[in-house]
Amino acid sequence: MRTGSEPVTARSALRARLWLSIWGLAWTIFGTVAFILTDRPWWAFACGVLWLIVTVDLFVITRHIRQGPHYQPGPDVPPYNPPDVPPYDPPDGKP
Repeated sequence: MRTGSEPVTARSALRARLWLSIWGLAWTIFGTVAFILTDRPWWAFACGVLWLIVTVDLFVITRHIRQGPHYQPGPDVPPYNPPDVPPYDPPDGKP
């Protein structure tokens, strides 16, 4: 929802998220392999689960990057009016 106070040129840091996910992917692969080689199955399983999560996140990030910029209202679009809600009035008169 547009309130009028957000920056007009605000953008998401998808490229930074992409590189951080690639870094995390490298470490989860390394951790999985290292724990398998040292016979630590539960730690290898934990790294494998993180590997799966990071891979899914990479697909989501690349999908968002490929979608390109979405429509954002320009400075000529006025902000939304706040809802018409009466202020809270406590029954005993104290705020």
